[in-house]
Amino acid sequence: MSVEHLDVLIIGAGLSGIGAACHLRRLCADKRFAILEGRQAMGGTWDLFRYPGIRSDSDMYTLGYNFKPWSDPQAIADGPSIRRYIEDTAREQGVDRLIRYQHRVLEANWCSASATWQLRVQRGDEDEPLRMSCRFLMMCTGYYRYEAGYTPAFAGREAYRGTFIHPQSWPQGFDCSGKRVLVIGSGATAVTLVPALAEAGAQVTMLQRSPSYVINLPQRDALSNALRRVLPETWVYRLARGRNVTLQLIFYKLAKRFPGLVRRVLLGLVRRQLGTVDPQHFSPSYKPWDQRVCAVPDGDLFRVLRQGKAQVVTAEIERFTAHGVHLSNGEELEAEVVVSATGLQLQLFGGIAVSVDGAPFEAPKSMGYRGIMLRDLPNLAVVMGYTNASWTLKADLSSEYFCRLIRHMDATGMRQVTPRDGDGQVRPQPFLDLQSGYIERAAHLLPAQGDRVPWKLHQNYLLDLLQLRYGRLEDDYLVFTAEQDEGQAELAQP
Repeated sequence: MSVEHLDVLIIGAGLSGIGAACHLRRLCADKRFAILEGRQAMGGTWDLFRYPGIRSDSDMYTLGYNFKPWSDPQAIADGPSIRRYIEDTAREQGVDRLIRYQHRVLEANWCSASATWQLRVQRGDEDEPLRMSCRFLMMCTGYYRYEAGYTPAFAGREAYRGTFIHPQSWPQGFDCSGKRVLVIGSGATAVTLVPALAEAGAQVTMLQRSPSYVINLPQRDALSNALRRVLPETWVYRLARGRNVTLQLIFYKLAKRFPGLVRRVLLGLVRRQLGTVDPQHFSPSYKPWDQRVCAVPDGDLFRVLRQGKAQVVTAEIERFTAHGVHLSNGEELEAEVVVSATGLQLQLFGGIAVSVDGAPFEAPKSMGYRGIMLRDLPNLAVVMGYTNASWTLKADLSSEYFCRLIRHMDATGMRQVTPRDGDGQVRPQPFLDLQSGYIERAAHLLPAQGDRVPWKLHQNYLLDLLQLRYGRLEDDYLVFTAEQDEGQAELAQP
């Protein structure tokens, strides 16, 4: 069987994958590359999630690409608008023609003899997987399992006679109007669903085991919309982006340095929005930014609570019943529809079996290098975003950095680059500094970060900007290997 060889393969055509392709086209114009997408459409998260009210929890001036201004008046955008933004970007940059849909990568093996990645790819329903190879691999697969979200093992769930839905698999056209709907959860998905379902005519109860921090943010950026009347779109975008990056960073640093003060401020802002609703439902037991802070555009969640279109209950589920749930406090909640907004299942590499010279690569035993590469894994980038700021801020920088690395290798005649911790003195720490349930459930699957640069994550856009875009590429940890000498093995056939 013939093997198609390209310089770079990008896995995933979501927000990160389309961005990576655009950076490659701009910075490595001579490289031949393709985007392999397992689904039938681009957009990733923003095509998969179709539940009512789906929207970003970050402003689009920072969630948007650094090269493509967001011009919509809505700063916090809905899912369809974000999907169109990704599609428009791909078309304008000409990378939409490079996407190969229904191409699901099964295995990726690094072959040292040929200094290439060898891939087995399932194309549609074909019986025999394709064989492809590339010099560089960019994993833009996100961090969660697309096939199914996380649903706890609820006692007695089989007894429930109503409709049970996870938002990741929302049935299209499902009508909740006039129905009693129970939304289980308190995170970003729950606080999005509750007002959307309430405005659609459902009687909604948000059932949470414990509260989350929730902050009211304006859906429209009044200053930026005003500046559009007198300034070019690019200037408006850059000004808003710089301002919001700075504010996000200040907020995060303050929360970590003065958690008590920030907690009092957040809870004070919430109390002003709640009316007669008990503020204890929005008083978490943890410190700000131990978990992500949920954004509520224009206070829509608080509005439906004040209007009585929705209610919030804080208690644990003891068991499901035929008509709803029985709580640990003895209360019964009846519901015709239960929505399990209970989170994601984390998954590295999109479920691809990664190996090096035939030996399975064990990610939990590895360590992240600059939050982009992994120790002992050659010529591969994992393009991911921030946990304390907009995803695309880090994804853009990661793609730019890897493009710089490719160009540097071309200029110096290198064929392989591998992060190594030669002396073994870097001490491992948890990869993500968050206590969210979906992260704690998957901690044993994730690589570590180190206790020092470049193995330690900054979670700081300004520092990463300086180091990843302008910093030195060569250091004591990146090991470069020169091009093959004469007589060495040629491209190995699988």
